[in-house]
Amino acid sequence: MKTDLDLQKYNVRTDLALEAKEQAEGLSGGIIPGVHSETTEVDGVKTTALHIQNEQGSQAIGKMIGQYVTIEVPGLRNGDTMLQDRVATEFAKHFESFLQRLSISKTARVLIVGLGNWNVTPDALGPLVVENVMVTRHFFELMPDQVAPGYRPVSAVAPGVLGTTGIESSEIVQGIVDRSKPDLVIAIDALASRSLERVNTTIQIADIGIHPGSGIGNKRKGLTCEILGVPVIAIGVPTVVYASTIVNNTFDLMRSHMEAQKGDNNKIFGLLNEMEEHERLLLVKEVLSPIGHDLLVTPKEVDQFIEDIANIIASGLNASLHEAVDTDNVAAYTH
Repeated sequence: MKTDLDLQKYNVRTDLALEAKEQAEGLSGGIIPGVHSETTEVDGVKTTALHIQNEQGSQAIGKMIGQYVTIEVPGLRNGDTMLQDRVATEFAKHFESFLQRLSISKTARVLIVGLGNWNVTPDALGPLVVENVMVTRHFFELMPDQVAPGYRPVSAVAPGVLGTTGIESSEIVQGIVDRSKPDLVIAIDALASRSLERVNTTIQIADIGIHPGSGIGNKRKGLTCEILGVPVIAIGVPTVVYASTIVNNTFDLMRSHMEAQKGDNNKIFGLLNEMEEHERLLLVKEVLSPIGHDLLVTPKEVDQFIEDIANIIASGLNASLHEAVDTDNVAAYTH
């Protein structure tokens, strides 16, 4: 079985470890050594716990060694508030497990960093979450005797983007960490996906930190434990997908439609039927990239999607970071 896969040659740009694993399995035709995953699904909420155990697994799928949890909820696009509440509760429970694995105490100081550009809706997830989380550090600094039991010091910042500040986000955060001395950093960012179905319906939690812009091909200095000196938990939601991915997925949809109509696919698709998925994606990229048409695309309803999922994440964080907030009823804390 082939395991020494180099995903870079296929130009797969995705921030989701689950997608990288699926791609690697498709190319190798089997299970990837050093990568373990478990999937559960309850009432439309699909959760995959992925553990990249060693360097072999890391190289095979192109993601860092660590724990990843992916929550997929296609129904989020329907605006079902009851489903949103269940997802927030599910998110809170999984996030608490990350806190326990990292031995983060119930009184530990936490800094929440909302990465992204608040002026660009698909990139505004981080700043929107920062707006909605429960910030308490100033109470502990100014009036500690009046803080009720069940809360911890939480601070939050949206550092902006390099294009508007002229400073790397990681440099701003590093300065804040040096002065405020948090025990944990939570970094929130919008991601890129290679699946239409996962855009605005998926949340990824990871204990390996975050590298801004990696999903869209920008190599930037990240927020990691090695850089900041404290554990970093990354939270991300895919909000964009490449146009080449949409075109490639459309081939599959058209083929399925033709099969349902009992049409002759070979007359229409010819050699495309014989090509592997990654080969077809490469062909589409070769056509679109030179003319500048491999655009990053987001759904037209992104305004409502991004607001809803930001509220879900903020509510889940409030419930998991503060004991006084009921984990099983986070709806009361959704703005």
